[in-house]
Amino acid sequence: MQKYALHHITSKVTIADNEIKISAIRAQGAGGQNVNKVSNAIHLRFSINSSSLPDPLKERLLQLNDQRINSEGVIVIKAQQYRSKEKNRDEALKRLFKLIESVSSVPRKRRVTRPTMSSNRKRLDSKTRHGQIKTLRKKIED
Repeated sequence: MQKYALHHITSKVTIADNEIKISAIRAQGAGGQNVNKVSNAIHLRFSINSSSLPDPLKERLLQLNDQRINSEGVIVIKAQQYRSKEKNRDEALKRLFKLIESVSSVPRKRRVTRPTMSSNRKRLDSKTRHGQIKTLRKKIED
């Protein structure tokens, strides 16, 4: 049995190396000869559905409106900022972990509240002040 390195995202959430598929591709843009012959950009793919993440975390990830998550539930990250493959790999992993960490905390339910009496009074006072300003701008009729 082959052992895989674990990536700790939070104290309770870890991802094994075998769940992340990383491939090197050629980077786009300017860079001279280097960009045409060396594959330094990193293409990272992480399948949410087949991962070992807890189910609530998977659901929150799939509900995210993020362009990096495709319709099959696969996170696709392309890193090509640096000239070295290792730095681009680290950058892609960092972005993946940051995305998963962003949904790891459960959002609090909003408690419905009423506006306070003083805030209502302030709002109404500002409305009357604004109305008075507008009436002062009108033409005076004899």
